[in-house]
Amino acid sequence: MSSSFVYASVRTPFGRFNGALADTRTDDLAATALKGLLDRSPGLDPGLVDDVFWGNANGAGEDNRNVGRMAVLLAGMPVAVTATTVNRLCGSSLDAAMMAARMIEVDDAEIAIAGGVESMTRAPWVLPKPSRRFPAGDVTAVSTTLGWRLVNERMPAEWTASLGECNEQLREKFSISRERQDEFGARSHRLAAQAWEKGFYDDLVVPVPGTDLVRDESIRAGTSVEALAGLKPAFRPDGTITAGNCSPLNDGASAVLLGSARAAASIGRDPVARIAGRGWSALEPQQFGYAPVEAANDALERAGITWEDIGAVELNEAFAVQSIACVDAWLELGLRDADVVNAKGGAIAIGHPLGASGGRILGTLAARLVESGERWGLAAICIGVGQGLAVVLENVS
Repeated sequence: MSSSFVYASVRTPFGRFNGALADTRTDDLAATALKGLLDRSPGLDPGLVDDVFWGNANGAGEDNRNVGRMAVLLAGMPVAVTATTVNRLCGSSLDAAMMAARMIEVDDAEIAIAGGVESMTRAPWVLPKPSRRFPAGDVTAVSTTLGWRLVNERMPAEWTASLGECNEQLREKFSISRERQDEFGARSHRLAAQAWEKGFYDDLVVPVPGTDLVRDESIRAGTSVEALAGLKPAFRPDGTITAGNCSPLNDGASAVLLGSARAAASIGRDPVARIAGRGWSALEPQQFGYAPVEAANDALERAGITWEDIGAVELNEAFAVQSIACVDAWLELGLRDADVVNAKGGAIAIGHPLGASGGRILGTLAARLVESGERWGLAAICIGVGQGLAVVLENVS
């Protein structure tokens, strides 16, 4: 088979819930990332893009009816460019990149774009239709921002616990203290702020028209372990998970340009990383936070390398506790140092707009490999309802 490569990536700044991007439609966010990606490769004829794979987790509002195709049209790409929308919840845009890579590797495409979008602010309330005409009672509108809704009654209750409760259970299973979680959260903010100050993200982020936001809105540069220790538990009265050691609700979009080796001439630039391995895994739904462990192991095996080879990891920080559990497992398997994980900050600080996060970690990983010169890196993400995804990149810059 052919090889697939990452050529470029961009994303919007990630806005806070009800923040600077709240007035921007979801499909416009998607188009902004897509257009920004194409602007990075001005020599590329957009009509040569064989397909677009776009991640989105909710799809109940302005992201309905195939938001990937909407992004193609709104970004001004030729109408002949096709697009599909992928929903694997938090892993949607990483899944989109995996699909695009496979298409290239089997020679069905030379150039493809993967990306994703989420506006958690603008996710609508939905009103289920009644089972009979003209009901006399009240009907409850359900938020589509995050988590379980309209749950099938045949689902076991333990499977449909809240995301926070699931991670409190994970904390109990692995005996992860509140202190470790707060330290992890403070580190995320500190490293993200430092990365922005040093210019790491300058070429990876494109502004959203009509807004003044130029950096990720949730980052708090002065966050300290002491400050986080004062926050109240969010999911259990005696719990350890707070607003400070888990990811916030966010709005944003990301996009990644992928192609074959032959596509370099058409794209007008050299590739930066090869898609070397992919992995996916599933556990009981309430254990979703730990699913990246086996997904990453499978991706490494398919790449033909081990944890000792990995010089950079981008793990989406849905919660500090699940991130710590995953990193602890990988350290036991041979990961050289926890410091290689999220060295430019993570989702606790940067944010987690569900459908966009996979594209963010993949693009950030490629940029880190270019900056450091390390050969191998891994991007991994946990996914609600018990799944995990991972991708191994090889630096070819």
